[in-house]
Amino acid sequence: MTLTRTMRALGATTLAAGLLLSSAPLASADEVRDGQWPNQQFDLDKVWSVSRGDGVIVAVIDQGVDTTHPDLAGQVLPGYDPGGQGREKKPTVDHGTSMAAIIAAKGHGGNAGVVGMAPGAKILPIFKNTAANSDGIPEGIRWAADNGARVINLSQTSPGAASPRMNDAIAYAAAKDVLIIAGVGNDGSTPIGNPANVPGVLAVGAFDKTGKIWAKSNYGPEVMLTAPGSEIVVAGDCSGSKYCSVNGTSPATAYVSGTAALLRAKFPNLTAGQIANRLVKSAKAPAALGGAKLPDERYGYGLIRPYEALTQDIPAGPEQGPLGKIAAPGGSASAPAATTSGGTAPDSSVAGTGAGDGVKSEDFSIVGKGLAVAAVVLLVLAGLFVVLIVVLVKGSKRRRAAAAASAAPAPYGYPQAQSPYPNQPYGHQPPPYGHQSYGGQQPPQPPQQNPYGSGGNQ
Repeated sequence: MTLTRTMRALGATTLAAGLLLSSAPLASADEVRDGQWPNQQFDLDKVWSVSRGDGVIVAVIDQGVDTTHPDLAGQVLPGYDPGGQGREKKPTVDHGTSMAAIIAAKGHGGNAGVVGMAPGAKILPIFKNTAANSDGIPEGIRWAADNGARVINLSQTSPGAASPRMNDAIAYAAAKDVLIIAGVGNDGSTPIGNPANVPGVLAVGAFDKTGKIWAKSNYGPEVMLTAPGSEIVVAGDCSGSKYCSVNGTSPATAYVSGTAALLRAKFPNLTAGQIANRLVKSAKAPAALGGAKLPDERYGYGLIRPYEALTQDIPAGPEQGPLGKIAAPGGSASAPAATTSGGTAPDSSVAGTGAGDGVKSEDFSIVGKGLAVAAVVLLVLAGLFVVLIVVLVKGSKRRRAAAAASAAPAPYGYPQAQSPYPNQPYGHQPPPYGHQSYGGQQPPQPPQQNPYGSGGNQ
């Protein structure tokens, strides 16, 4: 009962991403419900008197959710598998089921089973890999944002910075006002991985029953909040039992996602960043820090307090709240390596990720900007050259006109003998040299040659 086992190996389907918990099976119904110590600390009956998360959709991008589990009956919506195989509801690993249960389980048969933070919410299950078992999380994020999710739970992590595809997907979801919550990892080290280190993602660490940081919770400046992550009772297929006791930043992430669902139901007009602001402003400073200044690289702004987040008088604040600034979807800006959090590693097996390519997408952006500037400069220079040619041509015409005028006889010179034939002003004599015979108009000038030839600006 007390022996902790590591989650079964996931093989190629997980790429480099780690599922952030370890677990041990439980047996009795009393052990299950009594073992949910976070529910008791949070006083969920009191919390539910304010909000149950009604109408809020939480996407769980994971290894699938078991819709047949009795505690999740009626709680799971039709979901998405990027590989088109229906794996979002056919899990071979209980990780996604466990996260969904922490967020929105209802229990069964009175006091049996587990109950989640927001039993009024619905789960949108999304499988995390493509048909080829490459990274499908970016596609999953976009699909969730397009299909009603207000919160996305990512209880997994990969080392290093996120891929351009991941960054763009997060920016896309943020533009649709979706709050993305990710775990920081279970190595007890720094830096934390992606997508938790991506600006705009709420990064979550784990604490134990005493409120102290869980020893294996990763740390870094991106950590924003901590939540229960030690000896957590969850639903899942655990060695013949329907329940497990687990450790990790995965369940901590799910607790924050469930709390965010409560807030989104209570405050539907607040942005994702303003929801994060309420979570941060209502968090409890850990006693272990002895009044040290927050945020802390292990605790962030402190331990979540759902009831206080729902009821305290907290100004809405700016739309982005405490979340980092996100580039627009399709932009080349990506998170610096030191500011990323929980997610999947860049996938070199998928075209367009930038990994393994001769030139990265960011490079195309830089080259494109340079060419655009050069083109503008060339157009300006060409325009100035044309203006110069026009000025020179007009000046030449004026000089010729002046010369012709000086060569003509004075209009009021010596009087001429009257011709006997009025219609012939000069009689039989030829007109004076240089005389303008047609009302003073100059003979037409020969056409100017196009300085660029027939091809234009070549």
